[in-house]
Amino acid sequence: MAADTLSVTCLIFQPAKLASHCFYSYICSSLTEIITQMKRYVIGLGEALWDLLPSGRQLGGAPANFAFHAGQFLGMERVMALSALGQDALADETEAALATRRLPFYMPRVGFPTGTVQVTLDAEGIPSYDICQRVAWDNIPFDARTEQLATQCQALCFGSLAQRSPVSRQTIRRFIQSTPPDCLRIFDINLRQNYFDRPLLEQCFRLCDILKINDEELLVVGHLFGFGEADPSSLCRRLLSDFGLRMVVLTCGTDGSYVFCSDEQSFRPTPRVQVADTVGAGDSFTGAFCAALLQGMSVAEAHTLAVRVSAYVCTQHGAMPLLPDEVKEV
Repeated sequence: MAADTLSVTCLIFQPAKLASHCFYSYICSSLTEIITQMKRYVIGLGEALWDLLPSGRQLGGAPANFAFHAGQFLGMERVMALSALGQDALADETEAALATRRLPFYMPRVGFPTGTVQVTLDAEGIPSYDICQRVAWDNIPFDARTEQLATQCQALCFGSLAQRSPVSRQTIRRFIQSTPPDCLRIFDINLRQNYFDRPLLEQCFRLCDILKINDEELLVVGHLFGFGEADPSSLCRRLLSDFGLRMVVLTCGTDGSYVFCSDEQSFRPTPRVQVADTVGAGDSFTGAFCAALLQGMSVAEAHTLAVRVSAYVCTQHGAMPLLPDEVKEV
């Protein structure tokens, strides 16, 4: 008897065993699929790049910075950095650096170079940026994997810079539109050079729940939207009401930070620390703040934690230092 015939015969004469095996396999595969689909991610979406600092090259980009710091509170298995990389050696270094930090990522390779930014620091450690154009993160694809991650997104952080090109702008919009209704959407505005305009910002304000902005960016937005010479608090309240936002987070450097909600307001002073550089400090604030909210902390508690984390990051070189336990304590 041929082997194939024998196999079929064995299956025919052992229906109970076959049924049991098939049912078990079906249950296992179904449970795996359900668990995979139920897993929710906190995602940073946008630019992946290397900051070329005076002290050396450091992996950066707001989405990865955000995800890394959120992951230090939620667990790295719950976060994800989404972007695109080139087909070059720098892309290999990016993947190796993210793996070293145990940061999950999905960054397809595309036919453009991996992004870099020349960073210079002033006497107070404040950075300025020269951002290379026509790079990989300008061309983030919206593929099947990206769409699946959108449906599993618990919280999303996105900015304006990665939307300077039509391809990535469309991917970010489609991603947001594919997220569940309960997804917490954070627009960390991150205005850079001339890569923004009023229509872009207005659409992003309407797509987010939380707007994070610094005092200099607030002046730019106030001018673009014709809000006049209102004080920062009034401008934030105006943005909160005009765009139906859940919160506006305003950071003012050494002058402290505010969180404005419809029914409450929080202020925290900026701790005085020895600054190494401020690269990534804002992203660490956003990541810690988001993680705290997802863990059920109040706005005031989340604000306190975010301020403490960002102050520590300012004392370190690079955007992704590991946080000591005393900084992470709630």
